[in-house]
Amino acid sequence: QMQYANGLRVTDDETLLSVKQAVGLVRLEIESQLSLGLANSPMAGTRIRVASGNFVTAKPIGVLDGIDHGHTGEVRRVDFQAINNLLNNDNIVLISPLGYSPTGEVFNLSGLDVASHVAIKINADKLIYLSEQKDIKRRANNSNHLTPADIEQFMKRRRNLSQTSAHMLLNAANACRSGVRRVHMV
Repeated sequence: QMQYANGLRVTDDETLLSVKQAVGLVRLEIESQLSLGLANSPMAGTRIRVASGNFVTAKPIGVLDGIDHGHTGEVRRVDFQAINNLLNNDNIVLISPLGYSPTGEVFNLSGLDVASHVAIKINADKLIYLSEQKDIKRRANNSNHLTPADIEQFMKRRRNLSQTSAHMLLNAANACRSGVRRVHMV
């Protein structure tokens, strides 16, 4: 079971092993689904190439308020050139919420943070967050469109937002301010 302190995950050795296993399993499932070429379907005979790798360099969060966050890290750098090269060669690039240090350590990262950092670095037109969070369903002024300033106002009014929702909204606003034209929260 994941432990949290100050809104951040604490990743011990056992949790990191579970995260690595889950990430590997999900990656394999996604790759297998993208390999389907069902006869009599629009995908018949299509070959979709999928690439994944160590595109995200991470650094440890370390000790905060006396709590060692273990293998929990944060994004230090995104190898956007490698990602763009793969995308330009018609690959789908899978990027997991794991990051690697220059010394080969593996860190458990926020998927929300990884998504926004990658979208910013590759100059994405759109970032899509899939979420089960129900506390951001109501939009400011019943609008489907929010600017980064609208998000700030929305967050001030909705003090009871879950930490995940608040984190997603802050990442969305940051991505838009950093050049991503649209962020969708589905």
